[in-house]
Amino acid sequence: MNTTLKYIDLFAGCGGLSTGLHLAGWKGLFAVEKNASAFSTLKANLVEGRKHFDWPEWMTTTNWDIKELLDQKADALSKLKGNVDLVVGGPPCQGFSMAGRRQEGDERNNLVHSYLKLVELVKPRAILFENVRGFTMKFKAQGQEGIAYSQLVLQKLRDLGYADARGELIDMSNYGVPQRRQRFIVIATLDGSADNVFASMKNHCAKYLSGKGIPQRNTVSSALSDLQKVHGLVDCPDTRGFRSGTTSRPKTGLQRYLRVDRKVHTPDSHRFVNHTEDTKVVFQKLLDHAPRNRTICGDERIPFGLKKRSVKVLDKNEPSPTITTIPDDFIHYSEPRVMTVRECARLQTFPDWFQFKGPYTTGGSRRAYEAPRYTQVGNAVPPLFAEMAGLALKEVLTNG
Repeated sequence: MNTTLKYIDLFAGCGGLSTGLHLAGWKGLFAVEKNASAFSTLKANLVEGRKHFDWPEWMTTTNWDIKELLDQKADALSKLKGNVDLVVGGPPCQGFSMAGRRQEGDERNNLVHSYLKLVELVKPRAILFENVRGFTMKFKAQGQEGIAYSQLVLQKLRDLGYADARGELIDMSNYGVPQRRQRFIVIATLDGSADNVFASMKNHCAKYLSGKGIPQRNTVSSALSDLQKVHGLVDCPDTRGFRSGTTSRPKTGLQRYLRVDRKVHTPDSHRFVNHTEDTKVVFQKLLDHAPRNRTICGDERIPFGLKKRSVKVLDKNEPSPTITTIPDDFIHYSEPRVMTVRECARLQTFPDWFQFKGPYTTGGSRRAYEAPRYTQVGNAVPPLFAEMAGLALKEVLTNG
């Protein structure tokens, strides 16, 4: 019996969810991502590199706006009904995020409806929906409680025939990810087995990880100690005027799992920021005297000479706080510098074979519509968690 299950990835970003499902033995039909830089990363790794998708002929292999896809390809999408096992993804979270401005009027919030419309057309056997913790919280307007979009999604899924739709807030540090990343996860199925999927994820987590040689709890240093600057420098392979780091040999189970090569080498996107000497002095003061994993802001910045609004110094012995899209939000735990893209990707559990495309950073007003490498990483679903979710879904959908 062929047990290869097929899925569609919506709001796919650079491909964190798809990478995890690939590692769990799923097969992608196609992925929908509007941003060209993020899609170029997904395409390079999973379409061309790993041949993970059976892309349909009626859909060009490029970045798509989901609203345009629904408008132009509704008939073709409807013909997929009964042939798709899973739809995954989560609409952009900026309008819901507690770390951002959290605006009910943010037009990106309406993309939830596009997600639900595609689910209605395709009618997959199961749904995996992911979003930020703020998605579960009600907006307030003129002193009155508004809507929690989590309830809107759950009710609509139930109306579409997914009567068991339920959501849970999950801390991904409990699933081997070296990062305290809380996300709202919805599982819904047509056959009423959502509870079984959640149960499988929880009950088999330790076994899944042990089989890969990974502890259930991982820290910043267990993910990054082989990437420190002290291990060596070379000219950056993709940017003139910058230096990249070489690795040591892997030191932990998580590193051995994520590494391409156990020999010393230069990983993709491990380019160090060119800090000024004054900035290095400020960062060294923070390393010497600032508390770890706690926001340094307001008047606390003054003794350090810190001008940025806020920053956190990572604790090597703990999981990191939630990785963001802004590189200078965090200071490395032992070196006076910010993190590289590869180090952020490690904290998200991207395997080292996964290569990021596009510019490293952007700034100003362009941040609203561009997705450089740091943004791609910060917006992604950790592949290690996605792999375990994919294994649980595969087990339940295959075996009941």
